[in-house]
Formats: sequence, C-alpha cells, structure tokens
Amino acid sequence: MRWLRTFGEVVRSGLTIEETRLEPLLALRTAAGVAIVIGSALWLVSPAYAASAALGAFSAGGATFQRTWRPRKVIALGAGAGLALSTFVGYLAAGRLVTFLPLLAVWAFAAGMAWALGSTAGIVAATTVGSMLVTITLPTSVGRALEHAGVIALGGVTQAVLILLFPIRRWGAHRDALADALAAVADYARRLRHDPTAPFEPEPLMTARDAAAVTPSQARTRPPVLHGPRGLAERILPVVAALADPDVGAPAEGPGRDRARELLDAAAVVLDAAARTVRRGTPAEVPAATAEVLHIDEEHEVLEGPARQAAERLVELLCEVLEIAGCGGARDKTPTPHGPASARFLVRPTMLRLLPVVVREVRPELRRDSPVFRHAVRLAAVATLGYLIASRLPLNHGYWAPIASVMVMRPDFHRTYARAVARLAGTLAGVALATGMARALGPDAHVFGALAVVSAALSYTLIRTGYAYSQCFTAAYVVFLLGMGGQAWEQTVPERVVLTLIGGALAMLAYVVFPAWETPRLPGRLADWLAANGRYAAAVLRSHAEPTREHRADMRRALLASREARAAWQEAYEQARQEPVRPRGLTSREAEEAEEALKGFDRAAMVMESHVPRADSRFGPEAERLAEAVEADTAQAAVDVREHRNPDWGRVEDALHAWEGAAGDRSPVLRRGAQLQKRALEDLTAAVSRTPLERDIGSAREEQRMRAAVAAEDDGSGPGHRGG
Repeated sequence: MRWLRTFGEVVRSGLTIEETRLEPLLALRTAAGVAIVIGSALWLVSPAYAASAALGAFSAGGATFQRTWRPRKVIALGAGAGLALSTFVGYLAAGRLVTFLPLLAVWAFAAGMAWALGSTAGIVAATTVGSMLVTITLPTSVGRALEHAGVIALGGVTQAVLILLFPIRRWGAHRDALADALAAVADYARRLRHDPTAPFEPEPLMTARDAAAVTPSQARTRPPVLHGPRGLAERILPVVAALADPDVGAPAEGPGRDRARELLDAAAVVLDAAARTVRRGTPAEVPAATAEVLHIDEEHEVLEGPARQAAERLVELLCEVLEIAGCGGARDKTPTPHGPASARFLVRPTMLRLLPVVVREVRPELRRDSPVFRHAVRLAAVATLGYLIASRLPLNHGYWAPIASVMVMRPDFHRTYARAVARLAGTLAGVALATGMARALGPDAHVFGALAVVSAALSYTLIRTGYAYSQCFTAAYVVFLLGMGGQAWEQTVPERVVLTLIGGALAMLAYVVFPAWETPRLPGRLADWLAANGRYAAAVLRSHAEPTREHRADMRRALLASREARAAWQEAYEQARQEPVRPRGLTSREAEEAEEALKGFDRAAMVMESHVPRADSRFGPEAERLAEAVEADTAQAAVDVREHRNPDWGRVEDALHAWEGAAGDRSPVLRRGAQLQKRALEDLTAAVSRTPLERDIGSAREEQRMRAAVAAEDDGSGPGHRGG
C-alpha cells in the first residue's frame, strides 16, 4: 500500500503544472540561436548535417535556463565546450564496446558527482553524457570527431553571442532573489502582528546571499541597488522578532501592543516598497502615513525598556531602507561601502579558478553513504546497461534508452520517479503531435527545420512549468530533426516510445536496487541542526558577554552555518516524507515536534541577537558561562540524538541557576531569552526521548496511522496523511 500510494503521488507530481512566470523573450532568443545553426547548416551543407549541428545549440540553450548566478553567456559557452569535449572523446572510443563502455561508465560517474556542485552543474553534465551517446552512431574518424565537436561548440558560441548582443533583463535573477528576501521579511513582519512568536523561514535570505556572491568582473558592473539591501534585511529580521515577542518586547495587550503592530505594519510597507525598487529598478513611493508612524515621540512614546530599544533600532534601519526605496538605486545616491575592495562583495570564483572548488566540494561526497556518490554509481550503471540492452534490440537509435535514463535520474527518489513518469507522458504526447504534423505536411527538410525551431521555442517557454510539458515539445523537436535528416517517422516514432519506456524503467529500477533513502538519515540531520544552533546561541551569548568585532564575526558565521543545517534538515525531511519506506529513528510526528522545538530555540537566539550591546559594554561572566554550557550540552545532545539516547541539559540548568542567584542582573532580556531556549530544549527532549519499547510501539502506531489515513482518503472521509 505504501508503494502504491507513493507512486500515485509521483504521478501527480510529474504531471503537475507549476505556477511560474513565463519568460517568452528569453525563449525566443534561445530558439533564434537554434534557428541560426539549423538554417546555416541547411544552406551550407545538408539536412543530415543540420540535424546533427542543432544538438549543441539546443542543449546549450537549455542550460541557460537553469538557475545559476553566473552570466548566461558563460553557462552557454561552458555547456557548449562540455558537449564538444564529450562528442570528441565519444568518437575516439566508438566502434568497440571494450573501449566505449568503460569511457561511458567513467563519464557518467563524473556527471553524477557533478551534483556535489549543485543542480545546474549536475544537469549540464548529464547533457554531455547524452551528447556522447548520440555521436557514437555516426562515422568514426579523428577528422570527423573534430569537425562535429566544433559544430556543437559553435552552437554554444551562437547562444552566447545572442545573449551578449540582446541582453534581456540583465541581473534579473539577482534582483529577484534580493527582492524576494525583502518581501519575505515584510511578510514576516505582517505575520508577527497576529502571531508574535511566528517562525521565519530563512531560505529567501540564503538565496539572496548566494546571489550576492559575484566575481570581480561582475562586481564592477553590478547595479548599485544590489549592494546594500540584503544586509539591511538581515539586521531588520531579529529586530522585528524582538519587538513583537511578548516575553522580551512589547506587552501582550494594551497600547504598547497596538504601537508594536503599527510599527510592524509600517516595516512591511517600507520593505515591500524596497522590494519593488530592487525588482524594477525604479523609485517607489512610500505613503506619508507610514513615514508618520515611524516617528518616535520622545515624550509620548508608549513603548518602554527593551521594546522601545527595539522600536528605535527598527526605525533607524527602516530609514536606511527608505533611502533605497526613494532613490531607486541611483548610483549617485547609493552609499559606497567602506573597507578594501575585496571586502565589498562576496567573492565567487571565476571559471578558471573553479578546479580547487570542485575538488573541495566533491571530495567529501566520495563515500558509500553519500546520496551524490550513490547517484553517480546508479548513473554509470544505468547508462552502460541501457546502451548494452538497446544495442541488442532490433531498433535504430538505441541511444534513446540510456539518454532517457540519464536525463530523468536525480539523487533523490521522488524527483527521479516523477521525471520518469513526466518524460514518458511528454514523449507520448510529443511524438503523437509531431507524427500527425509529419503525415499532414509530407517530407520537406525546410518545413521540418522550421517546425523544429518552433518546437524548441515552445520547449524553452514551458521549461519551468513542468518537465512533462517541456518534454512534449522536446520530443516533437527530436522527431522533426530526424525527419529533416531523412529518417521516416514510421521508424522513429515507435522506436522513441519503446526506448524511452525502457530507459525510464531502468532509472526507476536502479533506485530500488541501490537507493539513497533520507528516512534513516533524519536523526543525523536533526543532530547537525541542533549542534549548529547550539554554536549560534553560544556565539550570541559571547557577543553579549564581550561585544568585540571578533565575537560578532563568529556570531555571523555561526548563524550562516545554522541556516545551512536547517535547510539540509528541511530538504531531507521533505524527501523522507515522499519515500515509500518505514520511519526509522524518528516518526513523522516526532520529526515535526523536534523541528518546532529547534525553531523555537533558533528564534530565541535571534531575539537575543537583536539586543547585543555596543562595543563599550562591560564583560558579563554569567553570559560567558551559559555560552559554554549551551555549546557543550548541544554538542553532546547531537551525539545522543544520532545514537538514539535521551539528551540531557544539566550544564545549561546549572548555569541558569547560577545566573538567577547572581546579584545585579543587568541583562533581563538576555536571561529571558536563555530561559526560552531552555524551554525549547526541553521540548526537543520530549520529542525524541523514548524507551526501546516505546520506539517499537511508536513505529507500529505510525504505520497504523498511515494505513488509517490511506483508508480514509480512499473512502473520501478525510485527507491522507503523508508519512515518511
């Protein structure tokens, strides 16, 4: 029942239309690159050569639609170079299985390991495997190899030249990432008006930071409006949380709470205006009533104590945001950052200096339990096995089977299965559409070439709406290309359907035989997040004890590490919920409760960060002792969670008791935040602590709950429970 239900979710996911903003101008420009290559080859050489030459332009164009912060022309050139190299070495090894299969296995394994660098690198690397598989069916000679590799590289160069000559919304992805971060903080401020302890999901801020990393050449041309707002959003986030919190900020009821709601609403309005400015590059108007709310009356201000400090700090930061929203990021009104040039931007390595980065990222993944390593092994095995099977079948174009496998396989179960279903559905629809048009129009190379370009444009346009819908027009594109090259549709259509089915089945079977389930890894992911949160909380406490520049830098690094660990946990948990395996170590309910506890712990640390004193503050020994206790206890608790032992917070309790007994406590906000953290740690203990008998009973109850939920869903009496 679990596998059937999971497969049903996979089918729905693979055929779901994703609501996203289409980019028809980008699709038109990329399709123009394909048209230039096809048209030139038709005019100068032959239809068969044009069909072969279109591979580089189409694949390089598709690579530019992947989410990346590097310039699109660099991605097009890199994809073209990779496709050309794979074509050349594929030619050299073609002709004998004893030479080609080892090369294919090594190349596919390297392409799988490229996922350690990110999804863009993994997807582009997979296309190079497809290029190698296609070219082995052509005549083999060194001269032909260089010629064909050069034509494919020319497709990438063509796309890069078009991007250079016709730039469309330059820095658009970077603007969107920063605007989304500002809008996320604005939405958080609005939610705090109604729920003062609402959690904040830091993913938009993480994405904005990733987008802010640029190379020195990019830094010279980056719009000024992209320089400062991200840092302001980072600083505003803990301040609005501290202002709204009823324990350390505004009172739960009364005039103080009303005033806090006004300030939070004004913060949301200003941040939304700044987001519009960043996204569009034009000045934004802020209502006069909002500016009036941000005025702090020294005599009649109802907020007092820490709440007033937070309000004053918020107004100060929002005034900086108002400058950005008011000027639209004009160069003459944008403050120049202080410090050396190398410190003015987050450095991203250039393409020529990526080798050490690649080695550093790939080396930790070379272990048997790594999802990336297991994906690389599956990719290599399926590519070689698919080619062997297809070569023994009485079908032409046998490379379609391994290409289908390579292009649908991903490091996780759900995306692999969803893409396999989507590719089969898209292929069936695409070949049916192309077949009908081919029969109606007859064999005409120029007509087929024009239809191939139209199909490529539609594929690019729908590339972000769902894999099935983009694949529909990709399949039609391939059929038209083969028809242009002289292949009869009566041969190509049935072959492509059968071989796509074989390739998709191999990809799905590979994950069953050699899986990389995230479900048993959940305790480890939770432990990593707990330890990172502990280091962040300790860094905040040390900044309170001794607010030096070094401690602030440590606090920032610990915060970023905590966010990365939280993102890793959330990604693993989402994947585990979609896997057809029984929970091990943590049931779905326990994982949710543990996640809420750690979110509360993280939120308390964020509120404490907003009250870090200035550099001239006196040393606080109580905060230093508590920092050591929190760091030591969370590190040990992380080990306990991994080994399924009950966490203990003895050091934290002793430090808090000593603090309560100390005379002249000067940090009531800090101590209250520490108490909130202690409560969150106790909630975490309640979520993960069980006896061996309780673990067995809990797993059985989880299984029973899921069966009941499935039965209720089938009967229409209630929603199904998505368990992990």
